[in-house]
Formats: sequence, C-alpha cells, structure tokens
Amino acid sequence: MTRALLRGLALSLAVGVIFAAARAAAAGADDARAASPAETFRRANELARSGDYPKAIALYGELAAGGAESASLYWNWGQAAAARGATGEAFWALLRARELSPGDRAVSREIERLREAANLDPAELAPEPLAGLGRFVRRFRLDLMGLSLLAASAVVHVALRIRGARFSPATVWTLLALGLVCAAAPLVATLARPTGVVVRWQAPLADAASPSAEAIGSLREGEVVPILEASGDYLRVEDSSGARGWALAEDVRPLDRAPGAAP
Repeated sequence: MTRALLRGLALSLAVGVIFAAARAAAAGADDARAASPAETFRRANELARSGDYPKAIALYGELAAGGAESASLYWNWGQAAAARGATGEAFWALLRARELSPGDRAVSREIERLREAANLDPAELAPEPLAGLGRFVRRFRLDLMGLSLLAASAVVHVALRIRGARFSPATVWTLLALGLVCAAAPLVATLARPTGVVVRWQAPLADAASPSAEAIGSLREGEVVPILEASGDYLRVEDSSGARGWALAEDVRPLDRAPGAAP
C-alpha cells in the first residue's frame, strides 16, 4: 500500500514537472514572438497611431539598430517624427527610406511636401550629385545590367568569329559600350562624399571639434550636408553656403548607414 502510494506521488510529481516545463516552453515561445521584429514593428505603429510618438520612435530605432531596416520602417518613423514636430528627424527618416527604396514615388512625394513646408531649397537636400547617381544605379540595377551587356557582347563576338552568325560588328561594339557605361556608373557613384541630415534646430557650427570651440554659425534643420571627416563626438561638415565647421555627431545623422552602425 505504501509503495503504491509512493509510486502514485512520484507519477503525479513527474506529470507536474512535465506540465510546468511545457508551460515554460510555451511562455518562452510567446516571449520570442513578442520580441520578433514584426511584432515590435506592429507595437511601434500602434503607439504612433495612439499619439505616443517618442515610444514609437524609440522602437523604430531599436529595429533599425538591430538590422531590421526597411523603407516601410523609415516611412513610419518619418511620419511619427513629423507629427512630433521633429522636422529634421522626419527628413532623415524619409531620406533614409529613399536610400533603401530609390524607386518609391510615395517617399519622394513626401520628401518634396516636407521640403516645401520647411521652406528648404532643393539644393539643400542634394548637395552631392553623385549620391543621386548612386540611387539611380540601385533603382535600375545598372551593375547587373552592365555585366549582362558585357556578357552579351562577348557572346555575340564569339558567334561572329566561330559560327559566322549574322550579327553586325556594330552590335558587338554597341553592347560593349553600353555595358562599360553601366558597369562604370556604380564605380563613379562610390566617389560621392557621405552626407548627413541636420536633425536639430539651429545646430551650432563650430570652428573646432571641442566643447569650448567658438561657434561660427548654425545649420538649418533638415538640410543635407556633406560629411568631410569625423573626430570623436564631432563631424566636420559643409553647409549649402560653403561654410565648413564642426557639428556634434548627434546633430547630424548620416544617410549611408543605420543609426548606431559603425562608419
């Protein structure tokens, strides 16, 4: 009788342990799902819709820093920043969205609308023409197009030499020329200087990378500026008037990488 009772207690204990482990595993799975980028993105969007823009932006920032970048994420980030009154941050987010999706017309229209509302000159958003070339290359995949055209010119040339195919020699040269142009465009685009967006209203421009440096002017919020060099917590930039100086890195967000990413 005693042995049977002990066996029953042991069986009950084992079953209880199994159920507890199952519940813990289910809770862990729920936590993992809650921490997934998709779920975090949904939570951020809900916060933005409810008007809690600071928390929404914080979650967008966590996603971007964790590598979950997308044009949609930056679009929503830009909308939340604009609703919060952070014009520079909104510009940065939308311009970052355009970097990831150069062909998105809705993003381009929103950037233009925001530019007009901020009374910024178009040149203040495009200080580096080669950056525009880079977006054009990414939009139309000129790198792959160039390789395809070069391969096609080689195939046509071989066909002419070996099989006597009915191709005009001009076809080979045309394909070769187009291929070289398309292949060269990405290389030329890499010569563009990195740029950043001024995210602070009247961000000071100093004559040295030091807290005690003298201010020589201020930067316009939302303006895109070339980044010439970095030193500690400062970036040396050039504004639309040609003035050069040092600005706090937290006041100028680079467009060529996600927030928190190494240069």
